[in-house]
Amino acid sequence: MYRRDEAVPFAFVAESESDQFRSNVTPPPRERLGASQIVGRTLIGLTVVAGLVGSLIFGMPSLQSGDSAARQQQSEASDNR
Repeated sequence: MYRRDEAVPFAFVAESESDQFRSNVTPPPRERLGASQIVGRTLIGLTVVAGLVGSLIFGMPSLQSGDSAARQQQSEASDNR
């Protein structure tokens, strides 16, 4: 076992636990996802991505700077005077 050079609080506890504790118990295998769960997770992911893309598309005009916004806000009544 080696000693650490830097001062770390409770380093001796971390070293002793990691060196001595060895588990011989294997965790149970993961449960396989059914087809409906895979389809559901895929649809949720696609919905989230579509929402992000849609908000970006609808938000692009407000992010653009230019004179087009000033021209669109003028009323037609001021043109006929």
